[in-house]
Amino acid sequence: MSSSEIIRLGRRAFLLVPLALAACGFTPANAPGGAATRLHERVRAKDPTDKNGFDFVERIEERLGRPEATAYDLSYTITTRAVGVGFTIDSEITRYNLEGVIDYSLTDRETGDRVAGGQVQSFTAYSATGSTVAGLAAEEDAAYRLMRILADQIVVRLVAAVANLP
Repeated sequence: MSSSEIIRLGRRAFLLVPLALAACGFTPANAPGGAATRLHERVRAKDPTDKNGFDFVERIEERLGRPEATAYDLSYTITTRAVGVGFTIDSEITRYNLEGVIDYSLTDRETGDRVAGGQVQSFTAYSATGSTVAGLAAEEDAAYRLMRILADQIVVRLVAAVANLP
């Protein structure tokens, strides 16, 4: 088989993949009528009480839209901790991992039933070298990135959970 025949077969297979997915009942979650539309502008996250909560809710609303006709309440608890991972010979910390865990629960407002819930976790890192101001800015940026990562994980899980609802 020549390389041009292999390329042609590969292209045909690539073009047939969407047909195969459609035949098995696959529907993109974010497509019109997909599972994500059940949540769009319908999830109200608990009011934030700190910077991490604000960044988390901001990302949830970026992904799911600001609540207009609220059908679900999202409660959450955020826990973070900085762990030193880079050290100098003098035992000074030069790098931190910022670890985060969010416990969450999505509740149907009408019935009070828990629709989805669980725990997500991840981490980001930042450098502690340089001035105090630079270190604080790096830590704040790491926390912002961490909240976005965790919010994205929760949105994916929520979309998967509502896809299975009747």
